[in-house]
Amino acid sequence: MLYTIGEMAKILGVAASTLRYYDKEGLLPFVERSSGGIRMFTHKDYEWLKVIECLKKSGLSIKDIKAFIDMIKRGDASLAERLELFRSRKDAVKKQIEDMQQTLELLEFKCWYYEQSLQYGTEEKIRSLSFDEISEKYQKR
Repeated sequence: MLYTIGEMAKILGVAASTLRYYDKEGLLPFVERSSGGIRMFTHKDYEWLKVIECLKKSGLSIKDIKAFIDMIKRGDASLAERLELFRSRKDAVKKQIEDMQQTLELLEFKCWYYEQSLQYGTEEKIRSLSFDEISEKYQKR
C-alpha cells in the first residue's frame, strides 16, 4: 500500500513539514516518487522513519543521521560501524534515563516536603525533622 506524505505524517504523528524537511536534508533517499513527483511512502518507509525518529529522540543530529544513511549505502562493510552507533545511542539513552530518574526522585521529595509543610502550615516543622524522622524513601536526598 502506498501513502501520501500527509497520510504518512498522520500515521507517524508528525507534521507533513517534518517529512518534507527530512527529505530536503537527504534522510529519505529511498522514498519513491510518482511520475508527477509526489512522494509515495510504503510500509518499508514507515519502518525507516521510525528508525530516524528513534535516532533523533536518542539525541543524534540530522548530520549524524545522514552519516548513518551513508553507512547503509556502503552495505555490509559498515555493519560494525552501525552496531557501534546503536550501542552508543543505547548507552546515551540509558544515561538519560538514569539522570531523569534522579530528577524524578528529587521532584517526588519536594512534593512530599511541600505537602507536609502545607499540612503543618509551615516549613519549619519539616526543616526541623531529624534524619530518622524523614521517611526512608526520602532519606537519601
